[in-house]
This record gives sequence, C-alpha cells and structure tokens, in this order.
Amino acid sequence: MITALSYIGIRSNKSDDWRQFAGNMLGMQVLDRGGRNTAFRMDDQHQRLIISDEPGDTLAYIGWEVGEKSDLERLATKLEAAGHNVTPGDRGLADRRYVAEIITCVDPAGNRLEFVWKPEKTTDPFIPGRPIEGFKTGPYGMGHAVLHVSNAEALVPFYRDVLGFHLSDYGLRPIPLYFFHVNGRHHSFAIVGSGQAGFHHFMVEYDNLDDVGQGYDLAQNGLAEIAYTLGRHTNDYMTSFYAHTPSGFFVESGWGGRIIDPSTWEACETNVGPSFWGHERLYLNEQERAAFRDKRLATAAAGHRAPSVVNCPWLYGQVPEV
Repeated sequence: MITALSYIGIRSNKSDDWRQFAGNMLGMQVLDRGGRNTAFRMDDQHQRLIISDEPGDTLAYIGWEVGEKSDLERLATKLEAAGHNVTPGDRGLADRRYVAEIITCVDPAGNRLEFVWKPEKTTDPFIPGRPIEGFKTGPYGMGHAVLHVSNAEALVPFYRDVLGFHLSDYGLRPIPLYFFHVNGRHHSFAIVGSGQAGFHHFMVEYDNLDDVGQGYDLAQNGLAEIAYTLGRHTNDYMTSFYAHTPSGFFVESGWGGRIIDPSTWEACETNVGPSFWGHERLYLNEQERAAFRDKRLATAAAGHRAPSVVNCPWLYGQVPEV
C-alpha cells in the first residue's frame, strides 16, 4: 500500500536559516508562496520539504505516499482495527499538501503521519539552490527519515504489521536500530532506540558523488556545522556526511545507496557497526566517539567492505562494459 516517503514537514521559526541551509547547502529549490510556510522542491513534485513558521524546531509530520486511492481506505481500516484513530483530511489540507487525497494519524510514539494519494507534479523546471546534477527520488521517494524512540521494540509492530513496512535489517547493540523499506531503496524509514524522542535525521541522495563532496566543502566553509564526517554505511552502502540543521536534528547528504529487490530481500541482524569507515561523530564527547571509532577499526581489520562498483548492478543499473 505505502510506496514511498513523499514529504516531510518541520515546525520552525527559523525560515531564513532553513532557506540558506536547504537551498544553498543541500541544493533544494526554495519556493516563494507567501503565507507562513516555506516549501522546497527536489524534483517534479510540487514540494518535498515544508517549514512552518512557528516555534518548536521539531518534526511536524511525515507524508507517506500510497499507490492507489483505495489504499487509503484499506489503510484506515487497518489502523482503526488496531486501535489507532484516523482523521480524513479535508480539501484545504489536501490543497496545502498538493495531493489529491489525504488521511492522518499519530503513531504510538506521538509522531504525526500523513498518508497521501497522487501528489501533484509540476512541469516547471527544477531549479536547484546550487549547481547539482539532481536528487535520486522518483519511485524511491524523497529519501529516508529516522526517528529517536524510547522503546524501539514496542514501535516495530506498528510500522511492520499495521502500516506494512518491510524490515530491511536491524542491530541490537549498543542500541536497537531497525531499518524498513517500502520500495527498492534499502530503507525509507528507521527507528533508533536511544531512549529519546524526536527527529534524528532525514536523508537526501544525490545523483552525483561530487554534489555530496561539494556540499561537504560548503559545510566546512561555514554554511553548516558538520555532525558526522564523510563516511560509508555498512547496510545501505551510502557514502555520506551529516550536518546540523537550523532546528538541531541532522540531515544526511548521500550518494550510491543500495537498491534492493523487495520481493526476495530477507531481513537479518547486523553486528559490524554502522560504518565501514568515516562518519566520525563530531557532536559526541571523546569517549562516545572512541566507541564508534573502535568498532570501525574492528570492521576494517575483519576485511568488511561494500562490493566493488563493477559488481554492483544496483549502483548504475547494469555492469559497466569493459
């Protein structure tokens, strides 16, 4: 039923800071629509990121796209049968989200979820905020979203059994991590059992690695504060860095994410740590950073690495000719 991460809404009164961060650093197109909201484009969809001009600096909502209009009714039935209240969206809300139909609910951790059918497309050309080749979206959606939760195991049944998200992989130590896919992107959603609540990060994926590197340069030269240095993840093979947003949580800028076959994928527990190399967590104290660093060094010493590009048809769609 759910096919992609459609959009994300953030509650923040730092609109000017978000314009600089999302436009000049990430490369999104800033939309001037008047009113209290500032919206950003990443492709031919009318909007992917919405900043509401109000205090809070937190996640306001996550929008999930469904494949068919009838999926909204089926999803509402499942949610209500599981004891979750569902609110049909009125025409005004649908128009503000630029979608044909919408319903909403709140997950067990208190996060507002919006389920939408038929997000509007535009024929106006996408004009990025800085020179980039583009974002990897289309059938894979906006990217991925990751939440802090107090009890990850308690939230898994809601996303897996009620919403129908599919588990990609998970880790239990040092803290629980669960990754879910709704299409071929390795994960569109994840939860971190950190004991906290709130937004951890969202990820945008670029079509060209150089766009990640040039964003990294911009961040190092004052456009944003780096939270994780450049590195590569062990589960989705993403080469990325993380930056602090104006609202305090992170954005991951990545390239080369793994595309899976959902029909044959089997979830497994991972224990090699989150990164093959890099991703030094600059926001942590030295003791906490050392634990992650030691894990990376052990992963490297054991010879773990992503497949070579020549053996990765998921990266370019086919094996390059020699």
